[in-house]
Amino acid sequence: MATLESPSTSITSAPASASTEMLLTPIIIEPRKGWWQFNWRDLWLYRELLFFLVWRDVKVRYKQTLLGASWAIIQPALQLVVFTIIFGRLAGVNTNGIPYPLFNLAGLLPWQFFANTVGQAANSLVGSANIVRKVYFPRLAIPTASVLAGVVDFGLSFLILLALMFWYQWPPTPAFFLLPVFLLLAMITALGVGYWLSAINARYRDVRHATPFLVQLWLFATPVVYPSNLIEGYWQLLYALNPMVGVVEGFRWALIGAQPPSMLLLVSVTTAITIFFTGLLYFQSVERKFADVI
Repeated sequence: MATLESPSTSITSAPASASTEMLLTPIIIEPRKGWWQFNWRDLWLYRELLFFLVWRDVKVRYKQTLLGASWAIIQPALQLVVFTIIFGRLAGVNTNGIPYPLFNLAGLLPWQFFANTVGQAANSLVGSANIVRKVYFPRLAIPTASVLAGVVDFGLSFLILLALMFWYQWPPTPAFFLLPVFLLLAMITALGVGYWLSAINARYRDVRHATPFLVQLWLFATPVVYPSNLIEGYWQLLYALNPMVGVVEGFRWALIGAQPPSMLLLVSVTTAITIFFTGLLYFQSVERKFADVI
């Protein structure tokens, strides 16, 4: 160990052989093989990158906009007005005594979180093509960050719902603390769909055009503008295969005391978990090809 000393400081240098050995130690990065090798460990090791990607998505979303993050409040507010006029006034949808604006917004917010994050996640890999082709990191972080960034918008738009509850003097139910559980279910569904669509979109860019149409159809298959009790008989089981049915029903029940979710909620939860894991499996199976096809 060589030491250089001066009257005020002492600097210790490591042996040249040790530092040279560290520099020459090879780091081998190999593609994963098989369907069952999740890279949760890599995702945890790159958690700072994941945080950076989330922050980047939040900033880019409102960059060079006149109203900035206010769009997270304006968009659901305008949709609420349109749905209230069409379905609350003209169609006269029965909400079992709950004011229609409150009923609609309680279902619209979790749906909007899902729809926006799926759209962002579907195009996330293509939008990050430059870093995907040049630098190694777990590609799973890109669509995951798109979904996590949507939580910020959800938090801002949730303020409208709280203000509306105050306006109608509608107190939250004792099950209010279960709201994070249903938000987590929405996140799991959005992640699963996002993994599927982002991986497919890397090869087939038709997904970019098909996603808005798919989300629009999915909206009418979810009880956002109408109560789920309109679906009767055996159709309920098929209806519950939509995981967002359980999310919206659970959100309304926990927040404003609407009809409690039935045992069919288990069907929605099972479907959400299935979508998540199959999307994760497919994403991992084609991840090694992203740099070549994007």
